[in-house]
Amino acid sequence: MKDNYCIIMAGGIGSRFWPFSRNKKPKQFLDFFGTGSSLLQMTFNRFRNIVPAENIYIVSNVLYRDLILEQLPEITASQVLLEPMRRNTAPCIDYAVNKIAAITDKANIIVAPSDHLILKEGDFLGTIKKGLDFISKEDALLTLGIKPSRPETGYGYIQVEEGNDNLRKVKTFTEKPNLELAKVFVESGEFFWNSGIFLWSLNSIQKAFDEFLPDVSSKFKEGKDIYGTEKEQEFINSIYPSCRNISIDYGVLEKASNVYVLCADFGWSDLGTWGSLYDLSEKDKDQNVTLKCDALYYESKNNMVAMSTDKLAVIHGLDGYIVAESDNVLLICKKEDEQNIRQYVNDVTVKFDEDYF
Repeated sequence: MKDNYCIIMAGGIGSRFWPFSRNKKPKQFLDFFGTGSSLLQMTFNRFRNIVPAENIYIVSNVLYRDLILEQLPEITASQVLLEPMRRNTAPCIDYAVNKIAAITDKANIIVAPSDHLILKEGDFLGTIKKGLDFISKEDALLTLGIKPSRPETGYGYIQVEEGNDNLRKVKTFTEKPNLELAKVFVESGEFFWNSGIFLWSLNSIQKAFDEFLPDVSSKFKEGKDIYGTEKEQEFINSIYPSCRNISIDYGVLEKASNVYVLCADFGWSDLGTWGSLYDLSEKDKDQNVTLKCDALYYESKNNMVAMSTDKLAVIHGLDGYIVAESDNVLLICKKEDEQNIRQYVNDVTVKFDEDYF
């Protein structure tokens, strides 16, 4: 267990969950389900079962340092890796990999987003343990694939090679497809959702970065003797602006030949949208979902209402709407049009004060 490390990516804004998710406190720091734990805290506690707390690193934006330390008192400031700006997943992962390499030359690393929901924690941990065993013995880059339950257009897909085992070699990656293509993927049985959860050894991922993203890799390797010192943040601030904005999927995984998928089912959702939260939430007899607040529904069905705990919503005559209120913003939007929320956020930031986002 001492050789197990975990990198939790927690730097996103979560604009599709606006107005709950704000620039000052994005969705990974919110308690959506009233459990007393934020998504980040749930993720951290999940991995503590198989990774020592001191081996868990949180990569996030410099804005969220104090928030992370407040929510995760079990870690030290040196375990919070702060990006001065957002550069997608490849640079943030390589930063954390090099930080780990400055401590040890032998590590099995899990990389996971901070905002996923796992309903079957036991099955999930069993899958992770199997994956750790595999990557500790093989020079392989492993991702977790989820058997699709519907033709979802909001997820990336992985096509796997034929086989009877749930551990398969990757054939192709496809980013978010249109609905027709998603239907073909699901019907074929060859495609799995890309969970965005990865496992690899320190040696394997360093070799991959050196081969496929040498410009990124060389920058972070320059800090070999700086990581863990008082000069680390200054060094990171100096190199980050020149790092390419590129995902680990596009920059490494789609190019490497040693990529495998561990196909599993552990009740996974990336909680990327209000719609995904609606699907997972408890519903009344008219398929309405009420989060945190109180609500009365009249001649209304298929709605999602999310407001502050001390507020009451009275809904009449709505079918298939999102009604979300937080602080100084009220959003009323058709569920089927929730992809427009990002545009709403852009318009708000242009036309109004930043206090609304």
